[in-house]
Amino acid sequence: MFIKGMDISTLIEEERCGARYFDNGVEKDALSILKDYGANSVRLRLWNDPYTGDKKPYGAGTNDIEKTIVLAKRAKELGMSVLLDLHYSDFWADPGKQTTPKAWQGLSLTELTKKVYNFTAEVVGTMKNEGVLPELVQVGNEITNGLLWPLGQKVGYPDAEEAGDEGAHDDPYRTEDSRLYKKRASDPDVKAGYDAIEKLVSAGIRGVRSAADDAEIMIHLDNGGFHDMYVEWFENYFSRGGEDFDIIGMSYYPFWHGTMDELDLNMRDMYGRYKKEIVIAEVSMGFSMEDYRSYEGDPDELIGMATKEDLLEKLDYPMTKQGQCDFMQRIMEMVRDTPGGRGFYYWEPAWIPVPGCGWATPEALEYTGETGRKGGNEWANQALFDYEGNALPALKTIRDF
Repeated sequence: MFIKGMDISTLIEEERCGARYFDNGVEKDALSILKDYGANSVRLRLWNDPYTGDKKPYGAGTNDIEKTIVLAKRAKELGMSVLLDLHYSDFWADPGKQTTPKAWQGLSLTELTKKVYNFTAEVVGTMKNEGVLPELVQVGNEITNGLLWPLGQKVGYPDAEEAGDEGAHDDPYRTEDSRLYKKRASDPDVKAGYDAIEKLVSAGIRGVRSAADDAEIMIHLDNGGFHDMYVEWFENYFSRGGEDFDIIGMSYYPFWHGTMDELDLNMRDMYGRYKKEIVIAEVSMGFSMEDYRSYEGDPDELIGMATKEDLLEKLDYPMTKQGQCDFMQRIMEMVRDTPGGRGFYYWEPAWIPVPGCGWATPEALEYTGETGRKGGNEWANQALFDYEGNALPALKTIRDF
């Protein structure tokens, strides 16, 4: 079955803050609307402890195990499968930050590896006991630069501009001949990072298997158009005897992650090299560039959309309702036509602008050391509902594919 997945991790918080969703003018449950338009799976992120010491939430869904189970039950009742997204962090984990949970700070790598195994087995076992065993589990979120920093951190692969004339992007199928690739292979800091990454990821995979040996396992990196980086990562992982898994997950946001042709080449080559199925674990596309901060409250106090004007020139399609439809049609065709292509997960289709449902609370900003940064919703112009909660035409495109 081709996966038409939706990451709905903020949905409970959206509903608590007053979000309402409509299909052809009729108010309905957001997840039911997504199901009616062909969605057959949900992706749910899990944070270890997304609270302060006195239990003030970090926001952005505050995705603890209790909320994850509630959302999983709602999805299962509609006949949808579940992808569990283990961040191994108390808040956002991505290539720019992979903060070790508060309770695990100060541990040695050996101790941290045991924590990863035990935590993973406990979480998957708990969901199994609650009747919501996830069909898929991803061990880490966008672990391009490692996980559980600083012990599991590696030296990042340069982006295309930094790589320059080193040849990193000359030919997406000649990574082994790249001078940059060879130079990094002998870098002791790079090697040490991959040593730790393999131990931590393999521990997570063993933890999943100990609780549910029939669950499929994903390793998820960002920047789906950056082929050289993918080859370096997986060559290092497999050369160290990393535990086997089932799926390579990729993030692809067209304003950050290269062209669609580069994504297509990378998906095909990853399957060709490693014979792992391919899922676009995160994808989205905007339908508007209209400012939506007034829907959330005081615009001057809110961060606004992530897709700034200077990013638009990177896109193959315009940020319009039709552009969103055309983009998703092409994404689905590309995945379908890739050997081993399994499907996609649209990131936060229901994260519409309402007061109180942003990417971080003040307490979270204090935790991350970003007290000067604004909160608010950065993603509303990329949802599959408009700012007032009406289902967008791209949902029909997804349904009819």
